[in-house]
Amino acid sequence: MMPVPDGHPAVFEREWPLRVADIDRDGRLRLDAAARHIQDIGQDHLRELGFEETHPLWIVRRTMVDLIRPIRFQDMLRLRRWCSGTSNRWCEMRVRIDGRKGGLIESEAFWININRDTQMPARIADDFLAGLRRTTDVDRLRWKPYLTAESRDDALEIHEYPVRFTDIDLFDHMNNAVYWSVVEDYLSGYPEMLNAPLRVTIEHDAPVALGDKLEIMSHVHPPGSTDQFGPAMRDRTVTTLTYVVGDEVKAIASLFAL
Repeated sequence: MMPVPDGHPAVFEREWPLRVADIDRDGRLRLDAAARHIQDIGQDHLRELGFEETHPLWIVRRTMVDLIRPIRFQDMLRLRRWCSGTSNRWCEMRVRIDGRKGGLIESEAFWININRDTQMPARIADDFLAGLRRTTDVDRLRWKPYLTAESRDDALEIHEYPVRFTDIDLFDHMNNAVYWSVVEDYLSGYPEMLNAPLRVTIEHDAPVALGDKLEIMSHVHPPGSTDQFGPAMRDRTVTTLTYVVGDEVKAIASLFAL
């Protein structure tokens, strides 16, 4: 991920305490809570730039999170946000979350600007783009999926994940942070995966709605078992979680040690 351009005036920064609703039983900042913080600083950043009224709606297509060192309860979070790539209708935004006690989470998300009336991708205003581009020279950002849906036939486990009314956002879809709750549920059964730095990526293919029968299929690919993640990943174990409603893939997550 792009290093933080420390001292750059276009890097947006906020601090707030890590609160009890955001931690697991061991006091670690959960990934779903980190995803909410990434959303929250995005909204604060938008307001600071003066575009909250003209560009109020965004959806995330992919979020990549590197859990480098856990951030623990009663710590203070320092969040920094800046742009790492742009196009006319979407951008990639980096958020780094530091704890004062040494915890660190890095993230990068692919955000799409949405028209309020049509709820379709919309052009970002030129003056807004000019501000975003102060921290990047990538101005022809294209979408390219990293992950491929897995098959139900060879899944190690398939279980239903109930969608609650409180999971639904203003798009009438399951909020991005809830997808990260699925990852936390999986990690609760494999806590050893948190013993080393961990990269988790979630890509969204289609929205999940209230009333959908959401199922999660898990697959584990041992070292040397597949080339689907590229040659650089052949020596690592890669776990995937595929979010499906019936035969329709809604999202895919991958987890592997850095």
